[in-house]
Amino acid sequence: MNSAILSSKRVIVLGALLMFMAGTGQAIHSGVGGDANNQGEVAIAGCTCHASEPDNSVTVILDSVPYHYSYGVSYNMEIQLIGGPEILVGGQSGGFALRVSSGTLEPGIGYENLIQNWENDPSTLTHTSAGSKVEDRAWHIIWNSPDAMEDDTTITFWLAGNSVNGDKIPSSLDRWNRLSVTIEEGEDNGKTRTIFSGNGDINPPAPVTDEIDLHHMGAKLRAHWLGLLGFGAVILVIVFCGLFLRYGFSRHYEGRSNLLKLRIKYLRRGDQL
Repeated sequence: MNSAILSSKRVIVLGALLMFMAGTGQAIHSGVGGDANNQGEVAIAGCTCHASEPDNSVTVILDSVPYHYSYGVSYNMEIQLIGGPEILVGGQSGGFALRVSSGTLEPGIGYENLIQNWENDPSTLTHTSAGSKVEDRAWHIIWNSPDAMEDDTTITFWLAGNSVNGDKIPSSLDRWNRLSVTIEEGEDNGKTRTIFSGNGDINPPAPVTDEIDLHHMGAKLRAHWLGLLGFGAVILVIVFCGLFLRYGFSRHYEGRSNLLKLRIKYLRRGDQL
């Protein structure tokens, strides 16, 4: 009897754990995708595990989106999230879920360890565990357009972004937002646009450190020191000229030459040499 009761308790506990995992499994720091709490695809429905509604204090940006696309071309784009909780150094900062209606998606160059296809689906992208710790909440992606004409030539992108506080616990302290954009097939002239969703307050996050790199100030390190040396040389020349004028021609200076003394003496008498 006791063993039957213990077994029943174990089943209940196991079931509760499975229910908890099912409720939060789509919102873990190692990537998001699939059904969002029976409300649809995460990229379309949003990160509802964290909050039921999107928050416009988070600005979701999809940059370098072409106005028109050509078949069989790879397009580099950038995803960025601005707003939400403060970015913690070394902790989780945010994540995203992206889906495209046609073509394939892959990580941008250098982002292979930060971005992945959700369950190997080439039409989706999401962050990895390492990708959830990026300090600027930005990820570079590549969209490969279809190789040939399809029934629907209009491509739709769905993107949901989540800014988190790094405690790995979905809660109202986290903020998310979403956007969608369509691209039509046509002449690709190379021009791109920036699509964003939010309240428009897109000031970038505060820098992690207060240090300023000289390279970011528009001057290389060697040029910086050469400029200082040139400035110092000008100061030395000015000082030398001042001393030369002061002590080379002043009649009160005892170290002047005898010829100069004699000339001054005759000039004071009104005589001429």
